[in-house]
Amino acid sequence: MRSSKELLGARIKEIRKSCGLSQEQLAELVGIEQKHVSRLEVGKNAPTIDRLEKIAAALNVPMGSFFDSGNQEANAERAAKIERMVRELDEDYQRIILKFSQILKEFNEK
Repeated sequence: MRSSKELLGARIKEIRKSCGLSQEQLAELVGIEQKHVSRLEVGKNAPTIDRLEKIAAALNVPMGSFFDSGNQEANAERAAKIERMVRELDEDYQRIILKFSQILKEFNEK
């Protein structure tokens, strides 16, 4: 059975990868060394609450996301992923996505 540190580390890694970040990029955003990110992800070290808050901010997810061990993405993660994808599109496609989202919202409210 995996320890709590290992489960937390695996979740951090999963979210980091879903954000398209390398360990080096996350380390830079958080202000730590890459080897520390590696130790966190394999469960050798556990982050402090302050460090976990920084990691959550860097990954643009709520801290609770690290404790969601289900297979489904948390709503905030999914929204962040969609936002990143839309940002990469040109303005015309962004307008199409916005219009489509408005239609879906109206349909959902009925």
